[in-house]
This record gives sequence, structure tokens and C-alpha cells, in this order.
Amino acid sequence: MKKIYAGWGMADNLSPMDGYDDFLRELKERIRNAQVRAALSVNRELVLLYWQIGREIIIRQQQQGWGAKVIERLARDLKAAFPDMKGFSARNLNYMRAFAEAYPDEQIVQQLVALIPWGHNVRILDAIKDITAKLWYVQKTLENGWSRNILTLQINNRLFERQGKAVNNFDVILPPPQSDIARETLKDPYVFDFLSLGEAAQEREVEKELVKHITQFLLELGVGFAFVGQQYNLKVGDNDFYIDLLFYHVKLHSFIVIELKTGKFKPEYAGKINFYLSAVDDLLKSPVDSPSIGLILCASKDNVIAEYALRDVNKPIGIAEWQTQLTKSLPKELQTKLPTIEQLEAELENLSVEVEDEE
Repeated sequence: MKKIYAGWGMADNLSPMDGYDDFLRELKERIRNAQVRAALSVNRELVLLYWQIGREIIIRQQQQGWGAKVIERLARDLKAAFPDMKGFSARNLNYMRAFAEAYPDEQIVQQLVALIPWGHNVRILDAIKDITAKLWYVQKTLENGWSRNILTLQINNRLFERQGKAVNNFDVILPPPQSDIARETLKDPYVFDFLSLGEAAQEREVEKELVKHITQFLLELGVGFAFVGQQYNLKVGDNDFYIDLLFYHVKLHSFIVIELKTGKFKPEYAGKINFYLSAVDDLLKSPVDSPSIGLILCASKDNVIAEYALRDVNKPIGIAEWQTQLTKSLPKELQTKLPTIEQLEAELENLSVEVEDEE
């Protein structure tokens, strides 16, 4: 005797009715979204709890004159009261106190800082002193979905100090807000620590290595860059020209033309990339795309010469340096914290927000 499942129209062979696969797929998506929202809510409540604990410790130390030893006593008592809960070690309680001290405004914590995992906040507390830089890294973590290793890498590579620092003519050529977005998209210098090349490496060697390590290259370029091609061919008149590296930026809706130089910036480089941009706008840009943007990456540059070179150019161009040895100028304890290439590749495959409770 066959069984009929009311409301589903399926017999005992469980053959799905029309539309079942779409229905199941929709349910799975809803469940995943609910799981993410629940995880974010748990994380937010946890971070807010830690902030409140830290604030109360500060208040009582100030009002009651409690010394630093109260942290160890509190850790023992909380562990005894909540033996199954992690996060109440003396070390973590000290982080809670530092956290509340770093962000005295509860509204900022609720609306921004509590949206990233506690482990991320600890990394920022350890490495960043300036409140503006702290909040910048929090915001970028939210925007880009950085894992802890990626956040650590960006902090060690001083991304905050480099972002938006390339010499450019965007304010003159591009309308707002595109000029602001384009300026913040570029940085100076670019750090290619993942390249294993000698000082005498030729431009084409550097170019090939960048493409070989495209995952790390895209990470350094920033969110929004999509790789189009290397030595991208443009046919202009009866001649063939080749762009070193061509990208498309999904937020700017613009092609990004990159010219790579192993020496010092020369004014004629601006004329050459201006020509490429004109050709890309005519041959590749669609009516819905914004003007193409050029980026000249040089081993070194004189900012005054770079600014003069761009003064009367009618295409948006940025000029920045690139280097491979930034970590050599870092303290040894920071050098050892940089993730390996393999770790980076693994992290980029899993940029999900983490809910953490560090001991």
C-alpha cells in the first residue's frame, strides 16, 4: 500500500514534485542566513559583555582603589562560578579592561566594534594605539570579511598608513564620489613580500611572479579588483600594444591599467599610460563603465616630479612605489607573526566571520 504524504504529493519512493529542488535550495539559504545572524548576535552580545566587565573593573579600581591583583582574584572566582565557560582568565580580563579603556564610548562599541569577533579586537588592541587607526581596521574588517590572519597581515604591513597615499590627479579628473573611492583604492607603497626576486630582476620577471602569486597580489591590491590579463593586447591602428597588467574594479566599475617599472619614475611613463587609457576607453569600456584608471608602480619616485607629470594629463592616473622588503624594517617579533603563503591561500578560501571566545 502506497503512502501519500499530505501537502507534499510524494509517494513512498520519495520522488519530489515539481519545484521541490528550488524549494529545498531556498530553505537551505534561509537556514544559513539565520545561522549567520545568530552567530553575529552571539558575538555582539559576547563582546558587549566583555566591554561591560572591563568598564566595571576600571570604575571600581578608580572609586574603590582596587589594585591590579583584583584581576587574578576575579578570574579565580568567575571560573569557579562558571566552570564550563571560557574567557575568564586573568589574561582575558586584562584585555577586557584594555578594551573598555580603548573605547570609552559605548555607542561606538555597540554599533561598530562589537560587530567583529573578540579575537580580532584583541589583535587590534595588541598592535594599534591610535583610536582612529583602531576604528579604521575595525571598519575594514567588517567591509572585507578579514580573518584574524589577514587582519594581522594588514596591520603588520601598515595598510592604514599606506591607504590613499598614491600621487594622483583624481580630484581634478574624476567627479565625486568616484574620485574619493579611487583615491582610497590606491596605496603607497605596495608591498609584494611574497615575491622571491633579486634586486636585478627585470620588469617581465616581476610581472610573471605577480601573476603566479595572483592570490597574494589581489590581497595587496585590495577588495574589488578582478584580474583581466597579463600583457593584454591592444590593437591601435596597424600596431599592437601590450598592457603589463589589466584589472577591472567592480566597485568603481572601471578598468584599471597597471604599468610596472623596476626603476625610478620617469615623466614619460605618464604619457604612455595616458595613451593606454585612451585605447582602453575606446576599445574595452562599455557605456555603463566609468573612465578607466591608470596605476604606475615604480621601485621609487620623486613626488614632486610625479605631481608635475600628472598636472596636465586628462586621464585619471595614480603613481605609487612597490617594494618586497617591508618586513625587514619591522621588529623581529612582528616579522614572525606574518602568515605563510599557504596560510594566506587557506584564509582567502574561508573569509567567514568567526565567533570566538579566547581564553
